[in-house]
Amino acid sequence: MNPAAEFDVIVYGASGYTGRLVAEHLAKRYGVGGEVKWAMAGRSATKLAEVRDEIGAPKDVPLIVADADDPASLEAMVRRAKAVITTVGPYQLYGDALVAACAAAGTDYLDLCGEVNWMAKVIAAHDATAKRTGARLCLSCGFDSIPFELGVFFAEETAKRRLGAAVPRVKGRIRGIRGGLSGGTAASGAATMAAAQKDPAVIGVLMDPFSLTPGFRGPDQPRGDKPEHDDDIDAEVGPFMMAMINTKNVHRSNFLMGHPYGTDFAYDEMAILVPGASTEFTGLGEGGPKPGEGPTKEEREAGFFDIVFVGVATDGRKVKVAVKGDRDPGYGSTSKMIAEAALCLVQDCAETPGGVWTPGAAMRMPLVDRLQAKAGLSFEVES
Repeated sequence: MNPAAEFDVIVYGASGYTGRLVAEHLAKRYGVGGEVKWAMAGRSATKLAEVRDEIGAPKDVPLIVADADDPASLEAMVRRAKAVITTVGPYQLYGDALVAACAAAGTDYLDLCGEVNWMAKVIAAHDATAKRTGARLCLSCGFDSIPFELGVFFAEETAKRRLGAAVPRVKGRIRGIRGGLSGGTAASGAATMAAAQKDPAVIGVLMDPFSLTPGFRGPDQPRGDKPEHDDDIDAEVGPFMMAMINTKNVHRSNFLMGHPYGTDFAYDEMAILVPGASTEFTGLGEGGPKPGEGPTKEEREAGFFDIVFVGVATDGRKVKVAVKGDRDPGYGSTSKMIAEAALCLVQDCAETPGGVWTPGAAMRMPLVDRLQAKAGLSFEVES
């Protein structure tokens, strides 16, 4: 963190679809010039001013011009912030200069990245620098993968209280989701596929459960790639499209915390198959949204997610916890999650050292508490 900085948080990409939602959350909850000092940043001051007015933010919210193609503008911006939130993806196309600038300046960085190949590259390139400068670089601070990372953490904390120890096996099971993809998410997926076609080694990174835990390899993991009956919840389950990202972040979280779940920890994610239930995203495939587009306000507010985590001890005893969100997962809920994660990092987690982090490992229970108080999430023990 850059303690002498002018702003607690700068939202970079604030005129884009998701960045606008992040700025709107900050404006509604914190105003301007109060307990949180924040600013909007992007390529065009005119566009930023239009968005500021459209979301009802105060006229005196500072506007900062910075461009991914102009590293000097990014370096100037990050020196003014304790933390920078970036929603400018695909990160493998537009993220290199910003994360490098934050690492060098000691400025905290938060993104919404689900591009595992780029995340592995960031760890290799910037972890040592960030440890030296004190920058906390937090990747995947939205629906991928905060509810899953913290859901496992909450299940393990519950197991320690109720069963006397952490459990070596956790299952993440999606009971319900309603929400749509934005054009930015679709573009990120396309960029990853293009990278894999250019470099076959990318496929290995995407398929390896431990590609984000350099130097550590755990046991073989459940594949979760075909429908099956799950005896622990007595339901049919099937593949979940985001498991490839979330499972890697959960293993990295365990790795960063010193393996509190054990070095033999196993985790998978699947969707509960209920006839007629909503357990998938809309907006996939041909004719989907273009970059800058996404679900309407009504669709975001009608959205939700409901995930159950079952922790299984070696003797068969179980704990069950649930994580739920009150908006569509990818945008309405994600925008609140990344905004509050940035403030949690700056305000509540001064003791977390520099490095490339998962948000759950960096912030743990303070982030659980903040998300429940300010971002519409709930963490509940069910059994």
